[in-house]
Amino acid sequence: MRGLVQRLLHRFGWHLAPYPFHSPHYLRHTARRLEHLAALGLPLAGKTVLEVGAGAGDFTHFYLDRGCTVTITDARPRNVRYLRGRYPGQDVRQLDLESPTLPAGGPWDIVHCYGVLYHTGKPERVLDRLASVCGELLLLETKVAPGPAPVVEDVCEDRHVPSMAVHGLGCLPGRAWVYRALAERFEMVYIPVTQPRHEEFPTDWRDPVDRGAVARAVFVASRRSIDSPLLAAGLLERQTPGP
Repeated sequence: MRGLVQRLLHRFGWHLAPYPFHSPHYLRHTARRLEHLAALGLPLAGKTVLEVGAGAGDFTHFYLDRGCTVTITDARPRNVRYLRGRYPGQDVRQLDLESPTLPAGGPWDIVHCYGVLYHTGKPERVLDRLASVCGELLLLETKVAPGPAPVVEDVCEDRHVPSMAVHGLGCLPGRAWVYRALAERFEMVYIPVTQPRHEEFPTDWRDPVDRGAVARAVFVASRRSIDSPLLAAGLLERQTPGP
């Protein structure tokens, strides 16, 4: 029945987003991250962009509205079908970040990787591949493990859920691990002085994080130095809520 409904919707130009991308929680979470990204004032307009793990494409319009040329990718065929319906005429491709093949056409000025790294079981390999096709900026947002240790924990996920690990194995990297891994692949790594205004983004990293709570962080890796009061070249113990 669901398949019939989807076909009818597609026939009339409507598209049903894969669950849970348009749940109230997800939409609010995405809105806060987009507000934060826009407030960083990064030079993004008119760039070429590789968006990985696009899901339902709720970040894609951010770049299209800024005149960017976007290569939109996701690992799941169902998500790719939805993306092609939502963004007709755009370059939409299937891309598994843990496969040995990256899409042709790079490098891209910007690589956008929000909410994806922790859904992969081999984050070092993923960062290697993303760095290899990134010409200017890698914008990365991920869940992080509690504590200061530069470690990565394996996490089992339900591969049948459209927003989880395709291969059933994800990870939970420490903030220090992500920073160090990016610094090994990019000339500069920055931490925003602000965090998205959402409860999943802590602002005081000195406080112990409950292991049952979700903690997320944003990183900006760059091929050249960026002079901005909104970015710090080092891990911050304290940040402030964003706009």
